[in-house]
Amino acid sequence: MFISSAFAQTAPAAAAGGGDMMSSLTGMLPLVLMFVVLYFVMIRPQMKRQKEHRAMIDAIAKGDEVATAGGIVGKVTRLSEGFLHIEIASGVEVQLQRSAVVQVLPKGTAK
Repeated sequence: MFISSAFAQTAPAAAAGGGDMMSSLTGMLPLVLMFVVLYFVMIRPQMKRQKEHRAMIDAIAKGDEVATAGGIVGKVTRLSEGFLHIEIASGVEVQLQRSAVVQVLPKGTAK
């Protein structure tokens, strides 16, 4: 009983609405604008930072002084495909992943 009367009430409104397409587009407009703002505020800068970090890691050479995510500062002694060997003190060498490098320091920083 209730369902048939509900269909009957909405039928004339749907037939009379000529601007139904326009109202659905204006309803989607805030969602589209939020995505555009999110892209320019969050996604694009993060992709730029990742690209810069990848270029920095690829440019690391033997003898560079680096700082890691764990706070270790040392001099690169050996390089391999995915790992670095860093000398943190005389005679003390640590192996770590290339992605753990946060910053390449100027020469003479690590003593």
